[in-house]
Amino acid sequence: MNNLYWLKQISNNGPGRSGRRLSLGEYKRAVSWSKYLVSSGAAIKGDGEEWSADMSQLYIGSKFASGRHSRIYRGIYKQRDVAIKLISQPEEDADLAVQLENQFNSEVALLFRLRHPNIITFIAACKKPPVFCIITEYLAGGSLRKYLQQQEPHSVPHKLVLKLALDIAKGMQYLHSQGILHRDLKSENLLLGEDMCVKVADFGISCLESQCSRDSARGFTGTYRWMAPEMIKEKHHTKKVDVYSFAIVLWEILTAQTPFENMTPEQAAFAVTHKNARPPLPPGCPLAFSHLINRCWSSNPDKRPHFDEIVSILESYWESLEEDPDFLSTYKPQRTNVLLGCLTKCIAGHRSNACKCKA
Repeated sequence: MNNLYWLKQISNNGPGRSGRRLSLGEYKRAVSWSKYLVSSGAAIKGDGEEWSADMSQLYIGSKFASGRHSRIYRGIYKQRDVAIKLISQPEEDADLAVQLENQFNSEVALLFRLRHPNIITFIAACKKPPVFCIITEYLAGGSLRKYLQQQEPHSVPHKLVLKLALDIAKGMQYLHSQGILHRDLKSENLLLGEDMCVKVADFGISCLESQCSRDSARGFTGTYRWMAPEMIKEKHHTKKVDVYSFAIVLWEILTAQTPFENMTPEQAAFAVTHKNARPPLPPGCPLAFSHLINRCWSSNPDKRPHFDEIVSILESYWESLEEDPDFLSTYKPQRTNVLLGCLTKCIAGHRSNACKCKA
């Protein structure tokens, strides 16, 4: 914690912290956010549980990430390293203020119910308009995007690519098993912990599948470079939008590059929806990865596999790689003849009236 400077000690009960002096600009920004956290604010409750943070136990340190309407700080909560997301409602835009409050409520409600090794751990929250606070575990490895930016293109070892992909897929498999769509899966929202363990984070625009609709996609604030074409077009969407985004993330890990790097986000969106464009797979990309990526970013959502199947495929890759270090370089997708397979089953069970082939 030596690299932290303390913006404000919320409570006089906790131990004081010392560090470098804040500049005048830093001080004004710190006060403008932290003044809303002096008291616990409104109680946040759900399913009979109270989620409100004990603000006397919260210490806010240095900012390490920011978004359009949020700032993320490192801090300490009840003697534990945490990440503190502060969301600010704009006073000049009432509609946006309501939207941000709804996103906060939704994110806290979803995070509160999630428990998985590959999902960020929720700790507490505070609701005191116009600033909301979400406290989660702190992961020292930072975002996957930050890690990839530090790598040379195409330099991530394939075994590490597989490990990272499997972690992400397991997190998403669990998320979908809970009926939740992430809708903003990208390397910036994937965090690295110890031993390069990946955790899915940032559920600000996630939704329950039962509550996701075409209307909920209007004004959607996801990220075009990772967004499925049906999402860009603001059409009805399902869990398969996350599968598409997973393919883009897997491409990122393989290349350590930004998808559609030479385009603006709007140009990328147009290319995806009107030209069926995808980032170019790198030369020499193992067929084990390229075959899976092509399936996952299919323009037809029904042709994309579910995360149950993706996890199964990646786990089989991992087992094969453990047995044969050259597996990824020698793998060839199995070609299956649907008609022949069906006929084989029919012959084997010719005495059964249940044999029905659909070519």
